[in-house]
Amino acid sequence: MTAHPDRGRIYRRCGCRDTGGKQFGARCPSLNRSTRHGSWAYAFDVPSTDGRRRQRCRSGFRTRGAAHEALERALECERTGLDLEDDLTVARYLAGWLRTKEDVLKPTTYARYRDHVHNDLIPAFGRLKLSDLRERHITAWNEAELARGRGRTSVYRAGATLSSALNTAVRTRRLADNPARYAVMPRPAAPERICWTPSQAAAFLRHNHDAYGDQLADAFEVLLGTGLRRGELLGLHWPEVHLAEQMLLVRWNLTAVDNNHLHLGHPKTKASRNWVSLSARVTAALKRRTAAARALLPEDAPLEGLVFCHPDGAPLRPQQLLVTLRRRSEEIGLPRIGVHDLRHTAASIMISSEVPLAVVSKTLRHSTLSTTVNIYGRLLPHAARDAVTALCQALDDASPPSAAPDGEASDLPDAA
Repeated sequence: MTAHPDRGRIYRRCGCRDTGGKQFGARCPSLNRSTRHGSWAYAFDVPSTDGRRRQRCRSGFRTRGAAHEALERALECERTGLDLEDDLTVARYLAGWLRTKEDVLKPTTYARYRDHVHNDLIPAFGRLKLSDLRERHITAWNEAELARGRGRTSVYRAGATLSSALNTAVRTRRLADNPARYAVMPRPAAPERICWTPSQAAAFLRHNHDAYGDQLADAFEVLLGTGLRRGELLGLHWPEVHLAEQMLLVRWNLTAVDNNHLHLGHPKTKASRNWVSLSARVTAALKRRTAAARALLPEDAPLEGLVFCHPDGAPLRPQQLLVTLRRRSEEIGLPRIGVHDLRHTAASIMISSEVPLAVVSKTLRHSTLSTTVNIYGRLLPHAARDAVTALCQALDDASPPSAAPDGEASDLPDAA
């Protein structure tokens, strides 16, 4: 048995048992007869709250050097408060981390994390011990993925998922530092948002009503007239619609998980769960939906269920809205956009109409005004002109009179 110079000891032990079934441990006679018998182990005392001696032991090392290295690491972890498990692999850690996220993340976010963990991270790093994962491993994986033609956004998102998981490992003291902190690729620049002009948006709505006149025509009217998100529209229930007050309450959000399972949950943020004012056009669209829904019910029966749905009350699939939008916009030659771009179109029309940005932010139910500025700041040329004009006017008002004409004394002091 060898004592560590600072703390702890290194020794050989085995699993042989005596006639009573008790292990010999370090007392096995065979340890002195063969160097191949048993394995190397370490042990050291740990602080105790009850005054009784407590030890932390670990065995199974093939060489004394391996046991010594493990003891050094264990002592360092004990000194710094780390809770490092020598045999914890990246795969086992990520699987456990993912389980803790299932009940706290939205289903769509959890599904994205799950796909990254099982399709990208575990195949790439799963066999490594968590304590052995280094920045160079992650950087090499980034480069390999890009070299085989994968998009930068996909590589970034997988790396960001790994970094989030490792941040949890740092917080729970399983790692001293996050090796992905500086290895994750920079977030790719968001593609420029495409918005329709007011004339294009009006043409699209007119085409929907003239050529189709169905519930999706009214759905697009509501989307463009309120700036609702797609899931908020598809999750809208009749009890949340108050036509007399020209208001609706956003309470639900319908999403498709894995493009298959529909999930009805809460909206994106707390600020999103709020009242939305309705214009005359949007009110008229919802009144058309009210009449169509009442025609299918007994007289005086209350309206319940989803506002936009199949005849049997089943929810519409989000993908259906996108397919219809693109097909109908192509029919009249409009630029190709997504459903969420209708929200951006509504915002751009409000801003270009010089609606105060704070009002736009409230209408879109952003959490903060800075969110609106960050997203739509480039759409504010009139605000920039107003700002520099006001600045110029303030400077003019504060300036002294101009230089006096020739022959008259000037009020300006002489230059030094």
